[in-house]
Amino acid sequence: MSRHPEVKWAERLDKVYLTIQLPDAKDANVDVQPDGTFTFSGSAGSANNKYELELTLHDKINKEESKINKGMRSIFCVLVKEEPCWWKKLLRGDGKTPHYIKVDWDKWADEDEEGGDVDVGGMDFSNLGGMEGMANMMGGMGAEGMDDDLEGSEDEEEAEKPQLDEAENPKDEGAKTQTAPST
Repeated sequence: MSRHPEVKWAERLDKVYLTIQLPDAKDANVDVQPDGTFTFSGSAGSANNKYELELTLHDKINKEESKINKGMRSIFCVLVKEEPCWWKKLLRGDGKTPHYIKVDWDKWADEDEEGGDVDVGGMDFSNLGGMEGMANMMGGMGAEGMDDDLEGSEDEEEAEKPQLDEAENPKDEGAKTQTAPST
């Protein structure tokens, strides 16, 4: 019996990014057909568990322009769309998306966002002749630049604190103070 690997996806106007999360995959085979049929098979784990996947993508793919990179932790696919357009969803049909397919928020871009391609973290696709070959990952897709999101957060928190006026802050000289009426 085969299993399904976790798949993350994101898109741009002209591309779809698929990442098959399967550490130490052995005998990994990936194929994409121009009609949008995407297949994966391989094994992983100490018990050599068999993993298989067949997806019918929302629209057609340009097989010759698409690329695959096999790494130690995942298989990263850049699938070039036959016609540049935004897809409503990853898979064709009206069915529910399978539980093993998730959005890759690190690579996601909305239609109205101006942005280029995804930073592929040093992966070398130069030796690939389209879908025919796979290259080893030249560098991990690490958390570089992650600290950039945290910078400036103290300033933002400071700006959100309410300012007390003189009447509420008795520490200031000349501040008005209110006393409770005596009984």
